[in-house]
Amino acid sequence: MVRCGAAALRKYSNFIDDLRVYVRGGTGGMGYPNLGGEGGRGGDVWFVARERTTLKSIRQKYPQKRFVAGAGANSSVKALKGEKGKDCEVHVPLGISVLDHDGKQIGELNAAGERFLAARGGLGGSLATNFLPCKGQRRTVHLDLKLIADVGLVGFPNAGKSSLLSKISHAKPEIANYAFTTIQPELGKIMYADYKQISVADLPGLIEGAHANKGMGHKFLKHVERTKQLLLVVDISGFQLSMKTQFRTAFETILLLTKELELYKEELVTKPALLAINKMDLPCANDNLDELMTQLENPQDFFHLLEEEMIPENTLEFREVIPISTYTGEGIEELKTCLRKSIDEQAEQVNEEYRKKKLLLLQTSREEQTNRSWHS
Repeated sequence: MVRCGAAALRKYSNFIDDLRVYVRGGTGGMGYPNLGGEGGRGGDVWFVARERTTLKSIRQKYPQKRFVAGAGANSSVKALKGEKGKDCEVHVPLGISVLDHDGKQIGELNAAGERFLAARGGLGGSLATNFLPCKGQRRTVHLDLKLIADVGLVGFPNAGKSSLLSKISHAKPEIANYAFTTIQPELGKIMYADYKQISVADLPGLIEGAHANKGMGHKFLKHVERTKQLLLVVDISGFQLSMKTQFRTAFETILLLTKELELYKEELVTKPALLAINKMDLPCANDNLDELMTQLENPQDFFHLLEEEMIPENTLEFREVIPISTYTGEGIEELKTCLRKSIDEQAEQVNEEYRKKKLLLLQTSREEQTNRSWHS
């Protein structure tokens, strides 16, 4: 296997997509037995989704990774009802899943401003508790980040995903000549003349066996889940990870990428997908492209090229197949146009489904009202 240099790994491995933190709600305030006073409730710990926030910044700002809300105020002669303790708000990135210590998902934050109650404050002392306060909820939770993007770039190492991202967006990913060029996800935005923006995530390169957590494994695949569409990027000349691994043609590469997505989570292969055939500036690229297009027309006729266990149950249906060269710029503008068209069509489809659902609910409501009026 081709290995990254230690310096490169140190440079790229600072991306954090999982963080374990301790949260504790505030303790309630003491009650006042003589006058029946009630202590204030302890403060709560909230996770609040906020743009331009990262798990890395949370770890840097709070190295202890402990978040504790304020205690409730004691009841007193001047204030029989103690004030609630101060809440603790933790700003987290969009795309966060909150998991308990057993790995069960207990919350999700996908849009700016969404909130999740991580730890509830304890009740203040009252007659029911013999005027003694209760401690706040305390637990350790995992913050698991899955990037949210319109388009996710999927491909084996050195397919040219980082170069493509730098061509179509304002992102400036580091590009090197070793196999695992991209060690961390990169986000970029395609800007159109009418100010429309499409977010694109360049995700670490897959290898065969990624579904079983080989290579970048699940660290990569989980980020595909929240992308709206997939853009497979394939080297027209084929791919070979190292001298010890088997050479794969462009067609075999597409099938293997599909298989890895399918084995990780079947619904991934139902996402809208486009295919970018990269490195069309290489010799024999056009001949290879003609052969690939023939294979894509009837993929089942060529399944014999792969071992049976590597053949996906379902092949991806590509909305567009675009030959490109990130070196010469060939096909880049056409690709941007196709991405825009595909994203717009998907949005229109979602809106149409929403309109139909609302209309159906309205019709059902009217029918129920009519039935009630007849019976009355």
